[in-house]
Amino acid sequence: MASFSYEGAHTAIITPLRYDGHVDWTGLEKNLEFQVDQGITGILAVGTTGESPTLDWREHNGVIDKAIDVGRGKCLVVAGTGSNSTDEALEATRHAAHSGADAVLLVDCYYNGPSSLELRREYHGAIAKACPGVDVIPYIIPGRTGCAMSPEDLVILAAECMNVRAVKEATGDLERMKLTRQLAGDSLAILSGDDDITFTIMTDPAIAAAGVISVVSNVAPAAVARMVTACLNGDTEEAERVREGLSPLFGIVTVTIEQERQMPNGSTRTVKDKFRNPAAIKTLMNGLGMPAGPMRPPMGRMTAAGVDAVRSAARTVWHNHPEILRPIADAFGVDIGGRIGNDSVWEALSY
Repeated sequence: MASFSYEGAHTAIITPLRYDGHVDWTGLEKNLEFQVDQGITGILAVGTTGESPTLDWREHNGVIDKAIDVGRGKCLVVAGTGSNSTDEALEATRHAAHSGADAVLLVDCYYNGPSSLELRREYHGAIAKACPGVDVIPYIIPGRTGCAMSPEDLVILAAECMNVRAVKEATGDLERMKLTRQLAGDSLAILSGDDDITFTIMTDPAIAAAGVISVVSNVAPAAVARMVTACLNGDTEEAERVREGLSPLFGIVTVTIEQERQMPNGSTRTVKDKFRNPAAIKTLMNGLGMPAGPMRPPMGRMTAAGVDAVRSAARTVWHNHPEILRPIADAFGVDIGGRIGNDSVWEALSY
């Protein structure tokens, strides 16, 4: 049984890429060291934010190993090892456990969409029982996977497998989270998978979330950690103050832009482009001068309007709460205000 607690702020770290398409290992190490130096509680390597769908397993395992090398003994290291194949996820979990990860994150199986019962028996439960020396964190995100393990099966799983002690909730469904807490009591840590509702579900006693696996903490680890710590300490006034400062960044984890398309017959149609995580956070990191690089296809650059939304959020935070972004300047040797104000920096990031 693991002795650590899941209370705190955990960063779903991006995987920086070079423009030749390879992983930027030097940049990854710098980003990981920044997280540790800023006091983050934990790091999630190769989650959705780390572009797990397009990293091959050699890269995947390499990113996990690098996170363990940098974070071991300084913060929790959670390895994203989920798949839509139990055998594949089991192999990755065994690698992560052998390398020294504290826990693994298993996303519900995408596309083939098992039932809740199958997810419990044939996936999460099978892996948790095969790897009792590492914690298994189910990751519930039906908006991406098209399926979800129910709160009932989650609680049965946790009772059957002592190494299931937390769940990452990215459903946005507060009633579901309340039911999970009602059924599980205090035995299961609920971790927010959505930055914008972390404050809400941590301060709601019917949910009592333990913390967050955050996207925004890629650029603001200290601030996200302050908000979470304040929630845990019952200092809602301080937590609300920090949340207000971070809110522009919470608003750009996913960016939706309406744009016109020129049709072959000369007419125009309006289309909504939804730029999903990690497009916006990598755009922001590139704009601020942090290692990030391009996305792996089929994900690509944001449109100019999308980049403008990201830049506007950064400008607002820098103007109102510069302390949130200032650590980047010291860690990466960049002029934050100068980069935010430089049109050419942001124009280069769009299509």
